[in-house]
Amino acid sequence: MPVFGLPFSPQPLDLPAIFGRAAPTILEIGFGMGDTTVAIAAAHPEQDYIGVEVHTPGVGALLKQVEARRLGNIRVIEHDVQEVMDHQLPDEYLTGIHIFFPDPWPKARHHKRRLIQKHFVTQLYLKLRPGGYLHLATDWPDYAEQMVEAIDAVPGWKRQPQPAISPFSPAQTTVDSRPIAPSPAATARPPTKFEQRGLRLGHPIRDIFAIRVEGAIETD
Repeated sequence: MPVFGLPFSPQPLDLPAIFGRAAPTILEIGFGMGDTTVAIAAAHPEQDYIGVEVHTPGVGALLKQVEARRLGNIRVIEHDVQEVMDHQLPDEYLTGIHIFFPDPWPKARHHKRRLIQKHFVTQLYLKLRPGGYLHLATDWPDYAEQMVEAIDAVPGWKRQPQPAISPFSPAQTTVDSRPIAPSPAATARPPTKFEQRGLRLGHPIRDIFAIRVEGAIETD
């Protein structure tokens, strides 16, 4: 894998050494073909981005764009995100997490396969530094409600009404490690192919934001 790819390892990543600096770091889970990831990272060179994806063609497409545009602030891991979070990502390190249009598993009998569940949202909380943000997006109304319920079920999250937090200004979400209300800003997010398909089908688009507030939570 090129220099921009990181192999899976059961050892924690030394992210400042990998990127050559200490900077706000954003995790994107399931980046598809990577177009949105590249657009965001190119617009914000002051931040570092880690993309995790299991779809090999998507990983290859993103790495090709990263190399072509010489984007030094992206690294890619081709592996199951659960194991990456369990072993490679340090706790309380990330500034933000993006999960845009995860597989909706639309049939009711398959809802248990959906990524955004209470247990997973708890794990996301632990990986964020206090004041860090979670940005979810979906075009399935029932999945949006499930996302909201999962976040609200975990103490320590504070959901934000749109457009109270801009995913492109994560450094502005804390003062002395205390969450603050960021200045209202458009939550412009480059459109994804899944989003465009949903719009063609007449699906409503829902973005959901939450901030990790201070305080420990139980991780049963």
